[in-house]
Amino acid sequence: MTDPLQFEAFMRSYQDMVFSTAWRLLGSETEAEDIAQEVFLKAYEHFDELQTSPTAGGWLKTVARNLSLNHLTRYRNRWKFFSEYDKHDESGEGGFVETLSAPDSHDATLDQADQREILEAALEKLPPAQRVPLVLYHFENLSYEDIAARLRVSLGKVKTDIHRGREALRRRLRLNPEAAPA
Repeated sequence: MTDPLQFEAFMRSYQDMVFSTAWRLLGSETEAEDIAQEVFLKAYEHFDELQTSPTAGGWLKTVARNLSLNHLTRYRNRWKFFSEYDKHDESGEGGFVETLSAPDSHDATLDQADQREILEAALEKLPPAQRVPLVLYHFENLSYEDIAARLRVSLGKVKTDIHRGREALRRRLRLNPEAAPA
């Protein structure tokens, strides 16, 4: 029998990672909460193996990603995704995310959080077809081939959508770099 206090401690240690994985893919706090709940229901069923497994975090992240992708397959018209922005623009100069590196001070930490909010607000406004491959590529570290297979689209479409998503994000950030999150 699973000890509820042990499972609660386990869940608390992984809840942020599970939620953020789902949130980045779904773009909806409510849907991400639903997916996270489903992930932890599955984790509860396998808790005897997971509680001592050094790969429990990877298992949880994979389940969160797969459940999120399954949700998106069922509800494609609700796609909203987040992704990291390419660190370099076409001129070779640093892009927006380079300023998100490790901060040197408390002020830099606050500035980094503000920049992250601006970036995420811009990402929310990208068309779903551009966010999907971006988040899978940058956050989930999937290859173009894996993204194409998971989304059941051609490799060329994945490459095009990632390129267009990066360009649209770059334009949004250049046009209004101080845009406050909605």
